[in-house]
Amino acid sequence: MKDFEQLGRIEAIRTLFEGSGYEPFGSASIAPSGGPCASESRLLLEGIDFDLVYFPLKHLGYKAVAMVTGALYGRLACAGTLSVRLGVSAKLGFGQIKELWEGVVAAAREFGYKSLDLDLQPSRNGLAISVCASGEIICRDSPAPASRDLVCVSGALGAAYLGLQVLERGRSRFEGGSDNKEELERYRMLVGSYLKPEVPAGLPEALREAGISPAAACFVDRGLADALLRIRRSTGLGVKVYADHIPFEGGSFELGKILDMDPVSAAMNGGDDCRILLVVPIARYEDFRKDFQTFDIIGHLAQSDAGAVLVSPDGLEHPVSAPGWPRQDNSL
Repeated sequence: MKDFEQLGRIEAIRTLFEGSGYEPFGSASIAPSGGPCASESRLLLEGIDFDLVYFPLKHLGYKAVAMVTGALYGRLACAGTLSVRLGVSAKLGFGQIKELWEGVVAAAREFGYKSLDLDLQPSRNGLAISVCASGEIICRDSPAPASRDLVCVSGALGAAYLGLQVLERGRSRFEGGSDNKEELERYRMLVGSYLKPEVPAGLPEALREAGISPAAACFVDRGLADALLRIRRSTGLGVKVYADHIPFEGGSFELGKILDMDPVSAAMNGGDDCRILLVVPIARYEDFRKDFQTFDIIGHLAQSDAGAVLVSPDGLEHPVSAPGWPRQDNSL
């Protein structure tokens, strides 16, 4: 296989697109037709957002697309166009970038992107992945949020953060050439949540087909606490989530004991979960449960003076705080 020196930038991009089903060079300029659009972007940096010591490149490409798609779904917009920019360091050859790109293309197909664009640039500071997605907002005419509307989440929380701890614990073994099979197998669901997150493909379209318009929505990728504060800010109402209703992946509590880490804390403040949080009008509860069985109801909206709180099993309400927000931010 030729490398970047023989191919050059333009031919490298053409080669990566071969067999992908997408056209290179400017295809992402095609705007989705119809109503108002939303756009989201993500920047992933080696050494900060991912570590190539243990992160398979194909999974990394898939995850980058899953994250920006989840953010788009959090705006109740469907997948339309996807633009990818790669900052490539000298330690990576064309074959490795091809592997990364295969993950990008697999995710683009799964989520139904109509067009895909790519550019390559050199990087002195490791691999950098920039992804930008846009699409039409198709869940419109949302009802006004109201107290007692249901807060629902698309899957287990805290799993990705706990999975990352498993990988970090085995880092020295990865560097030494060992694959740490026993622990990876034992906590494979947690590790998988971090390396290849699941986002419910086609969610906005499914909501539209079911005739359900959420009162609010949010992408959970920086912890549940951050998402709850965003929901409070966007709705102007309080929000209560119950600790014993939060879904956890199998092995979370076992690993939590080993790490001396509360899985509830991992769910509230861990990152990379890639879940969708929806506020569903309580009048649509039965319809929602019938058509979206993978979602868990974890709480509800409340009067604005309730703030954003986590309710423990003993009934105590604990104000929610999150990095990047003022401490115990319950203001509007």
